Amino acid sequence: MSLLSRMTAPAAGHDVARLVAALLSEGAREARAALPGRAASRPSRVPTGPTGLGTSAARVTAAPDPAASGTAAPDSAASGTAASDAAVPELYCPPPLRDDPALAAEVNERLLDWAAETGIYVGRLERVRATDFGRLMMLAHPGTDDPRRLLAAARCALAEWATDDYYCDDETMGSRPEVLGSHLGLAYTAMDPTHPPLRYAQQTDQGLRADPVRVALRDSFARLAPYADRTQVTRLRQEVAALFVAYGQEGAWRAEERMPAVWEYLAHRQVNSFVPCLALIDVVDGYALTAAEYDDPRVRRAVTMAGTASTLVNDLYSMAKEQHSAGLDFNLPTVVAAEERCSPREAVERSVEIHDELVRTFEVEAAALTLTGSPALGRFLAGVWSWLGGNREWHGGSARYHDASRA
Repeated sequence: MSLLSRMTAPAAGHDVARLVAALLSEGAREARAALPGRAASRPSRVPTGPTGLGTSAARVTAAPDPAASGTAAPDSAASGTAASDAAVPELYCPPPLRDDPALAAEVNERLLDWAAETGIYVGRLERVRATDFGRLMMLAHPGTDDPRRLLAAARCALAEWATDDYYCDDETMGSRPEVLGSHLGLAYTAMDPTHPPLRYAQQTDQGLRADPVRVALRDSFARLAPYADRTQVTRLRQEVAALFVAYGQEGAWRAEERMPAVWEYLAHRQVNSFVPCLALIDVVDGYALTAAEYDDPRVRRAVTMAGTASTLVNDLYSMAKEQHSAGLDFNLPTVVAAEERCSPREAVERSVEIHDELVRTFEVEAAALTLTGSPALGRFLAGVWSWLGGNREWHGGSARYHDASRA
């Protein structure tokens, strides 16, 4: 199933996780508020430290999230009970920090106009509209109200998803496993321009313009440039290159008709994840995290765990639809069920446990990094925390925007 189909899959028939507030560090919040360009009305929130039984002494002073509904448990940053099915496991995840439908709609319409200009998803733009990527950007990037910055991130994301749809796993859009590698190699040159001899320059340019995915990738990077410095563009290019490697890995599984082991799938999901979206948090919010801090192994560990966790949310929300797919599809519950020979419900519960462990570990380690790192790092990690909440909220509400019969 294509990634667009996964993203448009309906939410489960229950509310997987009705979440309450994260406890926040006042010191970290004040440091972030002092940064230039920070909107006072949109404070980012960052977890405060260890959670769970016996960890209260290790937690920094915190204040409840004023946006929360309900009462937060002292040792829980985010928890909840499924409203319509109490047996469904909860997801440990922060709540979204805002919901601005008008801003989401504006970004979504501009994104559709851009998609039409580049030629991606011809004849399927209403499906893209229903997916409502503008709402995802609005929810996941609460640090800015500027639709232009949100649109810059949305273009990059849609171009990446189009790469998956056209090249990797949607035969109705022309994907064929035998040419996947050559497609991805040329797609990379759209982001990192090739420099051929003059004799071949015109052919190279024509070749890149002949494919709508390459057009979208090249144009999304070009339109990101006014908002990002050189190191930020390089960072995104590296993350997308790794994403392309993971696309090739999944293509091999499909060609072999092989279900990966759980450990192998999780390693894959760290790369085939929302990390390229997370990499743009500072760009969207209008500041720059240094390359040294972004590449710090401790920061890298925290960010990639958050990227994996956010993508497992997609796995959980799309799995019901994938059960009816004719081909071989991959999501964590399916892989767990195949390896452990357990029921679908047990596989879901174990998948939720994996998700929650990743989020809790991110919470603890991000808190420590926030207290010892620069204000920009604290702001970036708070943005990752906010992204997790917005991402889950968008997935949980996707049924409101898409008719399952059309996916």
